[in-house]
Amino acid sequence: MLYDRDIREPLFDFLETKFGKIRILEEKRTGRARADVVMVTETALHGIEIKSDADTYARLAGQVKWYDRYYDANTVVIGVSHVMHIEEHVPAWWGIITVEETTDGPDFYMARAPKPNPKVDPVLRMSILWRPELVMLQEMNGMPRYREKSKAFVVDKILECIPPETLSRQVSEILFERDYTTIEETILEYRLEHGSGRRKSRGRKSRRKK
Repeated sequence: MLYDRDIREPLFDFLETKFGKIRILEEKRTGRARADVVMVTETALHGIEIKSDADTYARLAGQVKWYDRYYDANTVVIGVSHVMHIEEHVPAWWGIITVEETTDGPDFYMARAPKPNPKVDPVLRMSILWRPELVMLQEMNGMPRYREKSKAFVVDKILECIPPETLSRQVSEILFERDYTTIEETILEYRLEHGSGRRKSRGRKSRRKK
């Protein structure tokens, strides 16, 4: 039987082979769920939920709802014990990857390619970015800084001013360059510049970077 811990690292290699240039972010808060994996490609954010043979469908309906609000495309990775019924539990636009245990290690197969997610909320999608990264977007597009405005206000302005296709590529570009080793320094510098007295946030370091 394959467990989540057996699947992750070989899965990342498989995804790199299928999608080319990627970056993997793990365990990302996604509304009231937590995405096992967020895969950043050059043009999109992909949510990936892992259901090993040891898992059940108990929480999947809620996870599907939240993934669909946050990511451009979504995929479920399943052990072979779930093959017969997985299509009953995920929408038609979700991708399906099967994983089978072999003597050479986990073997992956793209049973159904993911399609564009029709339910993604652009505002929630942007929540993956830190406030200093929003400033980077503003600078890249010659926008005002809106120093005294809320993050929600800035996100609305970005969505209003930057064409969706351009924005998707720029968000990916920023996430490819995100450095988890300097997150505290980056956020502190931003807060000092903007006069915030709040305490520093602690980031979660990705286990794998591209």
